[in-house]
Order: sequence, then C-alpha cells, then structure tokens
Amino acid sequence: MNPKFVLPKIGELPVSASIESICKFEKVATTICDTEKNGANAAADVVVDAIKAHKGERPFALGLSTGRTPLGLYAELVNRYKAGEVSFKNVVVYSLDEFYPMASSSPQSRNHRVYEEFLNYVDIAPENVFFPDGTVARDEVNDYCRRYEQMVNGRIDLMIMGVGELGQIGFNEPGSYTHSTTRLVQLSYNTRKTQDKFFSNPNEVPKMAITMGLETIMSAKKIVLMMWGEDKAGVAKRLIEGVVSEEYPATCLQNHDNVQVVMDEAAAQELTRVKEPWLVAPPIEWSDKLIRKAVIWLCQTVDKPILKLTHQDYIKNSLSDLLERVDTYDKINIRVFNEIQHIISGWPGGKPNADDSTRPVSSTPFPKRVIIFSPHPDDDVISMGGTFNRLIEHGHDVHVAYQTSGNVAVYDDVVLQNIDTAKEMGFGDAFDEIREIIANKKSGEPEPRKLLDLKGAIRRAEARAACRSIGLDDRTNAHFLNLPFYETGGIKKGQLSDDDIEIVKALMREVKPHQIYAAGDLTDPHGTHRVCIEAVLRAFEEVKDEDWAKECHIWLYRGAWQEWDLAVADMAVPLSPEELIRKRHAIFRHLSQKDIVPFPGEDAREFWQRAEERTQGTAALFNKIGLPEYQAIELFAKLL
Repeated sequence: MNPKFVLPKIGELPVSASIESICKFEKVATTICDTEKNGANAAADVVVDAIKAHKGERPFALGLSTGRTPLGLYAELVNRYKAGEVSFKNVVVYSLDEFYPMASSSPQSRNHRVYEEFLNYVDIAPENVFFPDGTVARDEVNDYCRRYEQMVNGRIDLMIMGVGELGQIGFNEPGSYTHSTTRLVQLSYNTRKTQDKFFSNPNEVPKMAITMGLETIMSAKKIVLMMWGEDKAGVAKRLIEGVVSEEYPATCLQNHDNVQVVMDEAAAQELTRVKEPWLVAPPIEWSDKLIRKAVIWLCQTVDKPILKLTHQDYIKNSLSDLLERVDTYDKINIRVFNEIQHIISGWPGGKPNADDSTRPVSSTPFPKRVIIFSPHPDDDVISMGGTFNRLIEHGHDVHVAYQTSGNVAVYDDVVLQNIDTAKEMGFGDAFDEIREIIANKKSGEPEPRKLLDLKGAIRRAEARAACRSIGLDDRTNAHFLNLPFYETGGIKKGQLSDDDIEIVKALMREVKPHQIYAAGDLTDPHGTHRVCIEAVLRAFEEVKDEDWAKECHIWLYRGAWQEWDLAVADMAVPLSPEELIRKRHAIFRHLSQKDIVPFPGEDAREFWQRAEERTQGTAALFNKIGLPEYQAIELFAKLL
C-alpha cells in the first residue's frame, strides 16, 4: 500500500483527448498533477527555466504570492538552490500583498512566511527584496501605494499566484475593478474569517491590506497560478471554464496571453474533463465507477430515476460512447441500480449469519474490533455520528482515537467560563490567574502552555460527553493521542514525525482492529485532516504484515467540509430521524465549537448544520435516482 493519500478516482482523461477538444471548455492553459507535491515541482520547473533563460543586465523580476498555496513551491525552489540547479543572485522579488497595519517581522505578516520558507535559504540579495510596507503611516499610505505601483507595473517577468475560494487574487475582493492598481483595501468579512486561522483570536485579523491591483497583476509578462485541494474546485471551474466577471476577480486572467494554471487532482475535480469526460473526448476507458458517475449525472440531467432512463436519453446527452463500448442502455441501468443498491447497508460492521456476497462488509468475524480515528475531538460525531452509534448498538468493540487536542480552536472566553463555573462550585481559585495569562498573551506568539492545557481539557471533556451520549464507554474506549505535530502552541503546526507514527501504531497493535475509519475530508482550514490521514496510513503501512492487519479494512469518512461523490462511495449507511437527532445531540456536546465556529473557512454555518444538510442531501439524491427514501445517509469510501 502506498501511504500517500490520494482521493479515489472515478475516471481519467482519455489518451486520445486533443487540445482542441479540451479547449472547447477550458479558456486557460491548465496542467493537472496527481498531487500537490508534483504540482509544486511542475511550477518550480517553470520558475527555474524562466530564471535560467533570462538575458540582459537587469535582474529577473519574480512576483511572489503569500499564503499557504506557494509553500510547496518555495520548498522545492530551496531544494533546487541547494542542489546547485538555480541561483537567485540576479533575481529581484516583489510581493503581492500585506496586511495593514502589519510589520513584516510579525509572525502573522503575509510576508514573514516567505522569508521563513524561502528567502532565508537562497542567495538573493536583501536589497532585491521588495514587500508592501504595512507600517506606513495612514496619511502616507496612498502615496506609498503609488510608488510601489510605479516600481512593479509592467516589470514583473513571472508572477506566482494562488487564488481564494471566492476568486480573490491578492486581496482583490469580489467586485474589484479590472483596472485597479496597488492600493489599500478593506477586507471583507469572508476574507477575514478565512484568514483568522493564522491568528489566535479572530478580532486580531487586520481589517485592511495593501495589495497589487488587477491591472498590476495583468501587467506581468507571465503568470503561474496554483490551486491545491477540494476547496479550490469551485473557483477552478469558474476561472478555467467560466465567463470573465468582476465578481470572481481571478477570471480576468482569461484575458492574459501567457497564463499557466497548475493544480492537483482534488482542485480539478469540477472541471469538465474530469467530472464529465464523456463531454470532452470519447472514446473513454469506462471503469465501473466512471459508468456509475455517468449514469448518476444522466439521471440529474434529464430528471429521471435510473430505471427510467432510455436509449434516447443516453444518445442525446453525449453518452453514445458508453452504449457502444459497454452494453445496451437497459443492461447498464440495471447494472448501476444494483451496484448502488448493494452499497446501502444498515450493518456497517457486517450482518451476522447473513449472505454477504453483495454487502459492503463481511458478516464475519462478528462482533468486530473497530477504531475510529478523529483528527479533532469532534470529527467523529460530525462526520459519522450515526454510523458510530450503529456500530455500538450492534455490539462491536468500538474505540475512538482523537488524534489531536484541538486546543487552538477554543476561544479564551470559553476557558474563563469553564474556570468560573469551577470557582463558583468551590473547586478552585484559578480564574484570576487564567484571566491574567490571557490578558498578557502576545499576538503571534505560541499560547502559554497552561492555557493550552486548559483548552485541551475542555475539548477532551466535550469529546467524552459526546461518546457517552451515543453509548461508548469513555473511560476505556476513548483515546486521546495528542499527536506531537499539532502541539506547537500556535496556529502553524509541525511536521509529521516518527513520534506521531509510533503513537498511532501502538494503538493499532493494542486494539488489532478489523475495521479502521479515518477522515478523508481534507479541506479543513488548517490542513490537520491531511496530516492525520497520512499518520494513519503510514502507521498501517508499518504493521500491514501482522496477522491482524491482513483482515483489517480502512474506510474513509467525510462530512464536515465535503461529502463523497456517490460515484466513489463503497458504503452508504442510512439514518432514521431518531438517529439523526441523536447524532445532532452528540455534536452539541462540543459546546466550545457551537454557535461560533472558530475556523469555519468560507462556510459560516455550524458543523451540525453542514453535516445534516449533506447527509440529507445524499439521501435525497438516492431517492431522486430511484432508490429508497431515507432521512439521511452517511457515505464511506473503502481504501483497503
């Protein structure tokens, strides 16, 4: 097994696809790589080749993006510099934006990380580094922006960029004027909510920023725009296939004559060539899941259930290749209907003494030993609370492993409220001490360990309460792993290490599970989910030859941020109205995460609202395509 996590695939662009057929849909040159790392390597190739090809006396002008997107690229450029493949002595860099007010030395500075991850490790001259100055006096900032504009407009040879979920490039918010130049801008509520993951308190996020304008960006001779992850899939679709609109500023890049988009497969999942390849370039290699995807798509397109689809429906909607290469329409209908019907199971641990030939989980052994790995102390109940409860009710030996403490996602006032309650009951006098610690915190620095310990304790207490609410013995079967990569005390996390893997391995060897459930929901704002699934897979890779592991299967759940496409789902667990309410009540036990979600991304709804909408939406889709009607359905993809 490859420990690298890759999303389940539902189809590949056919080898015969021509540039002309793709360009019917795509208006910007686009490279899709299988992983973010390979995408960063591809972008690094462009940067290195451009620097080497530069001729003339003036330095090569490189525009740099801030934020998380370019970090993989910066790491690869450092590697290539150390390998002697490129030098930055004849390079001058200009940064895209900066918070205002903000000193570049502050850990929350947009450009502080550029130094930490890139510039400090290459041979660029300090006098060749130009970042917007977030310390300029308010009455001088407009003049400063004009000078910065004169310095960069038309001089950048290569601009490196990312894009926001609402189409922002730099801090050019939706509605930005196409001819805008470097300026001071007000940040929208959504943008500030997106950025609050870099601050210990949302109120600390600056309300303004200095940014290059759209006209400034468009004046660059070449632009490389990178997109990683599922959360960028929607904006990728608009940028690459949509119409130019000021409501999605990135779409203006369609009017640039030298733009290269580089993305990973997760970000590309909404593009026509990935989502509906039959519209792009038949003939196609029709896998079982791609057939399923095409039939579900056809049901939604013609608004019919599977068994009512006709030969004409297939022909009129560009699926004649499927009929020619696979089977007749009626046989395909029956095949897909049965396939989806067989993934529905009310017995996620297997049904004892039953024919399991068409069931997603074997009937033996029964009961099973199960580990549910939860990245944070609430992902278990948010994403698979109904299945969690069902496994317990069926008598399986269920364990839940909370991989991180989740301590940074607790507001200070929640700590004070909990401590004040203890004080009122006469259990301690720590309230004044903790209030003093909170008052003396320094923005951008790791939180005091005593405060973090209290926040971690709050999250553990909430998790135990949620476990009790669905019938799990929290004293013996709830495990708090506190993986070291997370415990930095700040927003930025450490790297996954052997210490993390050993902790996960030890639990696996202790429980010897027949089933492992892990989070395949990778769009959380901090990236913690991605690190946590890597920890599970790397640990399992090291134990896979042990006897118990040979009978173990790994199931991936989602729910807090995304849901599985029905085409890749291998098990669908239906929930009754009562089970949905029980799941909601378990989520409610996580009081520190209720009402105000500390790190919501672009979705400001509470987690229980997101989860219910997705599971009920899944149930509605099943009903729409002709399957039984349920209150809600939780989906799982089988990795092993």
